[in-house]
Amino acid sequence: MNAADRFRTAVDNKDLTALDDLFTEDIRLYSPVKFTPFEGKPMVLGLFGVLLRTFEDFRYVGDYTGTAQTSTDGTSAPSAVLLFRARVGDKEIHGIDLLHLDDDGRIKEFTVMVRPQSAVHALGEAVLAGLVEDGLAPAPAGQ
Repeated sequence: MNAADRFRTAVDNKDLTALDDLFTEDIRLYSPVKFTPFEGKPMVLGLFGVLLRTFEDFRYVGDYTGTAQTSTDGTSAPSAVLLFRARVGDKEIHGIDLLHLDDDGRIKEFTVMVRPQSAVHALGEAVLAGLVEDGLAPAPAGQ
C-alpha cells in the first residue's frame, strides 16, 4: 500500500496515530484559509484532529499520482492528488488534497484546495474555533 492509500485509510478511520507515522517531522500544510503554512508534525496533527471532527460526510472520490514541484524547496517529488467531497454545516465542499512525499514515502508537504468560496469561509471559521478550543491558536481579538 502506497503513502496516499495509507493516508486515505487513516483519514477514513480518523486514525491520528497512523497519520503521525505518515508525516515527516517538518511537514508543512498549506491551507485554503491561511496564507502561511502550518508547520511541524505537532501542529499539523492538531489541525487534523480539528478537521476530522469538523468535516461531515467526508469521502474521497478519486485520486491521481505523479510528480510535482514542492513549495518548500522547489524540488520535484512523488505526489498524489486525492479528490474529496464533504460538508461543513450546510455548505457542500469540493476539494483536493495534494500530497508531496519524501524519499522514504512519508508526507513532507500537504496542500488543501477547496471550493466554493462560501465553503472556504465556513471551513475557516469552524477550523479556527476548533484550533482555539484545542489551545493551538489564540482566540481572535475582541473575543
